[in-house]
Amino acid sequence: MAAPRPLSRFWEWGKNIVCVGRNYAEHAREMQSAVPREPVLFLKPSSAYAPEGAPVLMPAYSRDLQHELELGVVLGRRGRAVLEAAAMDYVAGYALCLDMTARDVQDECKKRGLPWTLAKGFTASCPVSAFVPKDKVPDPHNLKLWLKVNGELRQEGDTSSMIFSIPYIISYVSKIMTLEEGDLILTGTPKGVGPVKENDEIQAGIHGVVTMRCRVERPEY
Repeated sequence: MAAPRPLSRFWEWGKNIVCVGRNYAEHAREMQSAVPREPVLFLKPSSAYAPEGAPVLMPAYSRDLQHELELGVVLGRRGRAVLEAAAMDYVAGYALCLDMTARDVQDECKKRGLPWTLAKGFTASCPVSAFVPKDKVPDPHNLKLWLKVNGELRQEGDTSSMIFSIPYIISYVSKIMTLEEGDLILTGTPKGVGPVKENDEIQAGIHGVVTMRCRVERPEY
């Protein structure tokens, strides 16, 4: 029998990274986008994971890499067509995450009506903090997120400002695709997204819960 896979290292074996776009109204406005009536979804590959201590890698084809700070939800069991009322039973814990975005590439994709894969799915585009067990977060809709670049505060937001709640998102996504144990859902970013460059140091945290740190580097290839 195979040894159990530890959720504390979900990034080593989790299959899916499901991301929700424009889940904070102020971020939608700063992107000059309409506030959505239903969740806007996109995916990242598992090779996007960059655990604590690993660098953010700048894609060679972008000149405008930007940070997006997000609360990540780690699934603890398989679920399909999950009822919203039961959705939190599927949550194992949380992680602070960055949805690193090649903004210039995304803008071009939007203009041409193309998917966002080149802008969102590159290697090391999803830095994650240590795993936070569910019982350490009594209310995930009452958390304060923050991000600094080289010590300067760039992003700050409250998860209470999400348009779509975590139970709604889990239920919605699970009616489209089966969610697996170890999957990660990124719940959207508050306002304040902005650019980073090579050798910048990013620090981020969930107030009173967890912090993370990573450096921006160019890949060797």
